[in-house]
Amino acid sequence: MGSIRLVFSGSGGQGVITAAIILAEAAVIFSGKNATQTQAYGAAARGGATRSDIIISDEKINYPGVLQPNILMTLTQNAYNSFSSIIRPGGLLLSDPRFVETTRKVDAKQLELPMYEKVMEKVGKPIVYNICTLGALIGITQILEPETVLQVLEERIPKDFQEMNMRAFDLGLVLGSQYQYRRFT
Repeated sequence: MGSIRLVFSGSGGQGVITAAIILAEAAVIFSGKNATQTQAYGAAARGGATRSDIIISDEKINYPGVLQPNILMTLTQNAYNSFSSIIRPGGLLLSDPRFVETTRKVDAKQLELPMYEKVMEKVGKPIVYNICTLGALIGITQILEPETVLQVLEERIPKDFQEMNMRAFDLGLVLGSQYQYRRFT
């Protein structure tokens, strides 16, 4: 696998940082990989810009920051406008058309999946949108086995909310698996 560099971006309250932490934990604890996860918040607790850099690697990681991600997930228009130019040529840019209007100026595979719409239709609670996006990412890229993420969800999520989060993850996984993409150069 080498190293995969990811950036998750959106706004405070969307669970971008939580999704990144879950992914990094799944890589390290249940997949035996090395991973780093860093985060940056905007000035506002909710609604401010957020960004999380994740590196997953079979090898030693020398620097935790991501300058040119192989995978960029943008969940707001502001995040897309701010970060779409940093994606590595040939990378993957994942967004949701409800919140992001993309342009075709980016040298990357751009996927616009209706993740929020699916969550609202099937689960009815926007709080699990971030878990659906994580499922979509795993379905598209297969960078980790889905079971590893589910194990982290079982440990991190309170029992009363596990079923709802598992459904959201599965929704994303099914949605993403229709668009498998494995180019990480």
